[in-house]
Amino acid sequence: MKVLIISDSHGLTDELQEIRNRHESETEAMFHCGDSELPADHPSMQGFVSVRGNCDYEQKYAEELIEEAGGFRFFIAHGHMHNVKSTLMNLKYAAEDHGAKIVCFGHSHVAGAESAGGILFINPGSIRLPRMRTEKTYVILEIQNGSAAVTFYQQDGTPVKGMAQRFELS
Repeated sequence: MKVLIISDSHGLTDELQEIRNRHESETEAMFHCGDSELPADHPSMQGFVSVRGNCDYEQKYAEELIEEAGGFRFFIAHGHMHNVKSTLMNLKYAAEDHGAKIVCFGHSHVAGAESAGGILFINPGSIRLPRMRTEKTYVILEIQNGSAAVTFYQQDGTPVKGMAQRFELS
């Protein structure tokens, strides 16, 4: 089972459609973690389950969502309401409250993945304005037999060297 995770596209449209078209046939779900700066009904957002970021002014987006995919519960939030630039603790508590094992978030534009307290945290970075790295990134999460492979891709679909990680899901 594969999930596409993207965030902080900040107005990009062609790039979102290109990434969606590249992966939609191989993924079970596609999550946008906010700051698309696009209306919910924009053609570039079709197929994405999306939350509202601090730069999204459309009220149709939820602040956070719980989604099921591949037998796992995902907690999806942009992160600005959870202070993610300082700590992941608030996201951890929210995920625990919802029984989620995987958290997808953005806001910081810093690509990364880590596991803490039995919860996998994934920030796909930004395809518009990356921070801490030069690559404009998104993620494909692949779950098989209780193992999660997190692969970061550049906007053009090339895997980012040295960023792939594997985690055991309990």
